[in-house]
Amino acid sequence: MASMNPYTYILCPCSDPANVSRHSHNDPTTPLQPEPDDYEAAFDPRAPRANFSLYPLEYLLYCVECHQIRCPRCIAEEVVTYYCPNCLFEVPGSNIKSDGNRRKDTASANTTTSSTSLSGLASSALPPIGEDAPTAEPIPDPDSHDVETQFGHLKAFYQSQLADASSAAPGGLSSTLGDLGIGSPGSLSRIMSLYTGTGLDAKKSKSRAGLVMRESLEPDEGLQPADLDENALIDRLHHTDWSSTVSEAQAAAQLPVNVCEPAMYGRAGFLDELRPIPYLLRTKRSKRCPVCRHIVSKPEGKVSNTRFRIRLVAGSYIPSITVKPLQATSLSQTISGAPQGAGGSGTGGSSSISTMQARIAPLRPVQYLLTFKNPIFEAVKVTLATPSVTPGRFASRVTVLCPEFEIDANTDVWDDVLKDSDGGAKDRSSIHREPGGGLQPQQLQAEPGKVWERGRNWVTIVVEVVPASLRLEKANPSLVPREDGGEVDLSPLREDEDVLEIPMFIRLEWEAEDAAAEGASKPAASKEVRERRELAYWCALGMGRISRD
Repeated sequence: MASMNPYTYILCPCSDPANVSRHSHNDPTTPLQPEPDDYEAAFDPRAPRANFSLYPLEYLLYCVECHQIRCPRCIAEEVVTYYCPNCLFEVPGSNIKSDGNRRKDTASANTTTSSTSLSGLASSALPPIGEDAPTAEPIPDPDSHDVETQFGHLKAFYQSQLADASSAAPGGLSSTLGDLGIGSPGSLSRIMSLYTGTGLDAKKSKSRAGLVMRESLEPDEGLQPADLDENALIDRLHHTDWSSTVSEAQAAAQLPVNVCEPAMYGRAGFLDELRPIPYLLRTKRSKRCPVCRHIVSKPEGKVSNTRFRIRLVAGSYIPSITVKPLQATSLSQTISGAPQGAGGSGTGGSSSISTMQARIAPLRPVQYLLTFKNPIFEAVKVTLATPSVTPGRFASRVTVLCPEFEIDANTDVWDDVLKDSDGGAKDRSSIHREPGGGLQPQQLQAEPGKVWERGRNWVTIVVEVVPASLRLEKANPSLVPREDGGEVDLSPLREDEDVLEIPMFIRLEWEAEDAAAEGASKPAASKEVRERRELAYWCALGMGRISRD
């Protein structure tokens, strides 16, 4: 199996068991009793539910009112603009209700990739210059009409049926106009019907329920007999090539037939009978927080403009994580939610590395460097927590050497240069350099509780991992017994079970300006009221694949 591309995924809080149980609790009289197993258990990135909750940092948004991460599944969307993808014409929302979600002026051909423009031709009563006016009139077919004529005949027929039924009803209009006096019994019944809900309308509904209306019987009344003669169609199939007939995909792409055409005989059977397909309209959507309804993403209303008016991406509010091995010989194996290096913020590993990542040797301690980069303008205190062993059938041991540290604010580069007058504050605290500039190999080790490297707005720490062994033996110490207390599972290796994934709980704390103090007067705002904020979430770090013994 080929080596996997390393990744860093973040868990959205919408899949938290506390939120799920809170929304599923329907009885307000009984107290909410949380399940302790869901809260105390660590996050399992191998669970089937986790596949729909883990996202890269670039896919997530951030709500500045709730101070929470929002994923594409939990946000509420609103349509801003409907437009045609072919001509970029903006379609009003009122036309969608009447004309549907397709652009009728432009359509795509069925056999080519070119587009077709539909336009009407005005019929002139005068003949062209140099030609005589036609004297003969086309002979109309009494048994066939176009769609507009048939609809007009049907409308006139049913209107006459309704008029005859209303006049012949016992409670019709002719019978109710005779008693319009103030003291008449009919006036009293109409007044009482305002309070009881019965009266003239109820009588009409009862009288109309007993009436029977006939259907159209003639072409002048809107009757369109179906042409069931298929001899001409069969003869054409005998003299036509197979390539000229319609395929199943082309027939399925055709729009529904008209109301007057049966489904059996209205479908096209040959290429020259195919109709152009109108383009399906597309939309520009704004996204809101599902809790506070705050806008987290809103595109420009103009169709040709691809910019956003509001775009609160999570990468601008929470630290990005970059992971790479400590050994200099395996620097090609980079695991990141950003490009290689401390200053990256892209997705996946570095694109400049073309070599395949080496597999991780089992039962051998491996140290990785985790670099956290702070994007905001306040210092952030970070607290990390990981389970001692990874969840799953094969347990790998994980140790975070520095679980608590602080990242400086994202200030200007020149401010950092002016602060550090000696210029040596960024050197590693646990590595001593030789006079020639090299590193002493015997001192290339991390110390517990200390930061490995620190920069202007980023901090690097060390995580030690002991990968599990994938041997299917009872003597394998990495195999975890089943939850029911039975024996270990010795079934064959499942898909992606050799991937080393580390669940990590991250808790962020920082102080920011109070939102209430921003709108206050100057004397009140001069006190510099600070508000303490925090954010906690789970993330999954994919380190690589473990090699088999």
